[in-house]
Amino acid sequence: MDTIDIVKMVIEVAVFATLIYIALRFLSQTRGSGVVRGLALLLLTTVVGFLVLISTLELVHLGWLFERFGQSVLLGLIIVFHPEIRRALVHLGEAPIFHRFFRPDARIVQRLIRAVTRLAKDRIGALIAIEREASLASLAETGITIDAELNSYLIESIFYPKSALHDGAIVIREDRIVAASCLLPLSQNPDVDKRLGTRHRAALGLSEETDAITVIVSEETGKLSAAVGGKLHFDLTTDQLERFLEESLGLQR
Repeated sequence: MDTIDIVKMVIEVAVFATLIYIALRFLSQTRGSGVVRGLALLLLTTVVGFLVLISTLELVHLGWLFERFGQSVLLGLIIVFHPEIRRALVHLGEAPIFHRFFRPDARIVQRLIRAVTRLAKDRIGALIAIEREASLASLAETGITIDAELNSYLIESIFYPKSALHDGAIVIREDRIVAASCLLPLSQNPDVDKRLGTRHRAALGLSEETDAITVIVSEETGKLSAAVGGKLHFDLTTDQLERFLEESLGLQR
């Protein structure tokens, strides 16, 4: 094997490894369907296994069948799973690589703080999910589409007890409220304090599955909390919450 063949082999392995890494990272960061994840893993294992078997044992006829039917199977999978593929493309378009050169607006934190301060004062419960790198598009689909500029008064009106949208969470992406009345996954951690309410468990559950920041206003006590990275930060003052959000969103004073 000469130098050119070795270089080609290294390049091929690097390309395959990169594609597999991107696919696994995408599936881990997005709350993709468990069926799609399992099918992707099964197909990947099957394809790699067949290729290794065919190449090692030089199974010519099996290789011929694999080439002939492989494209048909791929086309069938695209037709069957086109909704999931469409959702994946939406997630890809929302990937942070396309927003990495845009600095978040510092006014976002100020508007959030104004809203949660007034909500806490009136003891109005609230649950606010702030998207970071992992897309929350699938969560937004569980609620009612808003797609409005982030505004403290709009947040307050959404969580007003008599509002039709006050149950559930709002999803914020950059400087916009994407959706309201969204369902967040409850934490399944058996070590979580049983005294935690539904809002806190939902905030913790989302932080366990994605890198989102979730802000909670307790309806019972009016206290502010935040969840990120599978951890809950309780009883924060407005100044502490403001600093926490600025640091988490990369906004320094």
